[in-house]
Amino acid sequence: MKIRKCLLLFFAIALLSGTASVGTASADSDDRYGNERNERYGIERNERYGVERDERSERRERYENNRGKGKQRFLSPVNNALYSEECSSCHFLYLPGLLPSGSWNKILDGSEDHFGEDLALEKETTEAIRKYLVGNAAETTRARRAVKIMKSLKGETPLRITKVRYIIREHHEIRSGVFKRESIGSFSNCGACHTTADKGIFEEHYIRIPRR
Repeated sequence: MKIRKCLLLFFAIALLSGTASVGTASADSDDRYGNERNERYGIERNERYGVERDERSERRERYENNRGKGKQRFLSPVNNALYSEECSSCHFLYLPGLLPSGSWNKILDGSEDHFGEDLALEKETTEAIRKYLVGNAAETTRARRAVKIMKSLKGETPLRITKVRYIIREHHEIRSGVFKRESIGSFSNCGACHTTADKGIFEEHYIRIPRR
């Protein structure tokens, strides 16, 4: 009987030792797997992050390289005193980038009959204004709206900015009666709704349409 108890005790001890060994081996295996997984994940993450960082760096570098090469987001505001003096007293001072050079030339060539009015400009004044407008016309800039204007024209040289296909398309949802409101007057009065038009910015969140 004592021999039997001794054998049972021996087997119990052996079984417990084996279980402990398996548990230890399993724990070691889990730790090793965990370490390998973390190491692999860390490498993959660093590699991925490095690629993303490189891509961001490349995009930033391209952006910096494009600066100073004529690329810009908005149209350039008017910065010519003579043009401002002669034209702003009668209507909104249109930015040169809103029309192609061909349109500006046609407008100035017809200054004696400028939509029913004689501008009575001296030749020197006309040519000085022409130089400014043609030199800063839509095709001379990479401003987004100027590019879209040129694409929409398809070779046309409209005399009115309100006849530019792109500009018409951008206003197609506005009822014609809105432009007849006293504070607006006409479709050609850009500054009535585009609060930053004089700065060359025609973004939607700067638009305020008068109610009267």
